[in-house]
Amino acid sequence: MTHNIALIGAPVDLGAGQRGCLLGPEAMRLSHIEERLTSLGHNVSDMGNISAQEVDGFNLPGNALNSDNIVGWTRALHQKSYHVMQDGYFPIFMGGDHALAMGTVSGVSQYAKDQGRPLCVLWLDAHADFNTPQTSVSGNMHGMPVSFFCGEEGFDNILPEHDAWVEPDNMFMFGIRSVDDAERKLVASRGVQVFDMRAIDEHGTATIIRSILDKVKDRNAMLHVSLDVDFLDPSIAPGVGTRVPGGANFREAHLIMEMLCESGLATSMDLAELNPYLDNQGQSARMLTDLTASLFGERILDTVTPLNLRTNH
Repeated sequence: MTHNIALIGAPVDLGAGQRGCLLGPEAMRLSHIEERLTSLGHNVSDMGNISAQEVDGFNLPGNALNSDNIVGWTRALHQKSYHVMQDGYFPIFMGGDHALAMGTVSGVSQYAKDQGRPLCVLWLDAHADFNTPQTSVSGNMHGMPVSFFCGEEGFDNILPEHDAWVEPDNMFMFGIRSVDDAERKLVASRGVQVFDMRAIDEHGTATIIRSILDKVKDRNAMLHVSLDVDFLDPSIAPGVGTRVPGGANFREAHLIMEMLCESGLATSMDLAELNPYLDNQGQSARMLTDLTASLFGERILDTVTPLNLRTNH
């Protein structure tokens, strides 16, 4: 299937505790993401970087650092994601810290509602990012996007007209291995579907991803894929400010993307938390480009591995 892909830079930098993610979009371009996707037969438009809207004096109650800046980004990305979906593109938002998802997911969810469909989100991340200004210890807003677009309290007037929240039961977290105590209780009480690294070790990547994709299909949902660099093990993707050991390895990550490609269900994507300042000569950017290419059809072999692997002697 040929896609019309829009590459959109979202250099959000003040949601994280360590600066540097604003360089992420350019690192992705230097890793030749546009050329790789074009070589796979897709129509690719690089729409450049967007800018945050000007917001002065907006302070969320509680512990939320740089909230006026993040609100400006949320509003800009909300509008951009909504309109680019209207124009028939598959948007790839190149970040930028993960606070960008406050705008990207909310815009896509509004578009999905207009189409009479729910939105499911596959959250590939070491962290649940379900804190609120009332529960966050650090105050860093890259730890709050999921609670925002799932409609939790504490984010009043960020998007006053928005009315298309993601249902927690349509939120699939995969690869989680670092969750705050208050955040853990909130996630459990809301019914978010969480598959941590133990679940992956016990049941396997393919089994879990297949079950998620079956649910997305049964619900006739659109699917937003939000990929954080720290989903991956730091040994293969060191360019992130929140490294957590024990993440997905090379083959697990590519298997997910290949299964998403085969399903044809994905409709939009984030590439978040890439911090080139912390990377090893572009290693993480190239890894994200490789994974994105897998999502859009790049394969090592053109045949599916047969189920019967026995040989006769």
